[in-house]
Amino acid sequence: MDDRENGRRILSELMGADYVKKKDQQRNSFNEAIQAYSEEVCFGRIWSREGIDRKQRSIINIAMLTALNRPAQLAHHIEGAMTNGCTVGEIQEVLLQAAVYCGLPAAGEAFRVAEEVLRAGGHLE
Repeated sequence: MDDRENGRRILSELMGADYVKKKDQQRNSFNEAIQAYSEEVCFGRIWSREGIDRKQRSIINIAMLTALNRPAQLAHHIEGAMTNGCTVGEIQEVLLQAAVYCGLPAAGEAFRVAEEVLRAGGHLE
């Protein structure tokens, strides 16, 4: 299996087959290069490495996406973190830690995004 096929497999495991199907439906001649890069490099090469597990990768991504204030990507990675075994409490702690180092505005937005995703996924009342 090449890196791109491996990346698509991992992406499907993390985000679900419907997510991959939707991305495929949005694929066109303009965005093909960035989608292939994401599948091959991000998921096929990096997410497949054995140095840390998927749960740890998810925690790191949540912190980095909070710091970068990237709510759309954060939402996807909150979903993936739950798939990878993160608990609601662990996500809360990551966001609180980020508040100290990234600032309250970034963490506040991340809490808003996480709460929306967690509620939609049936993880919050």
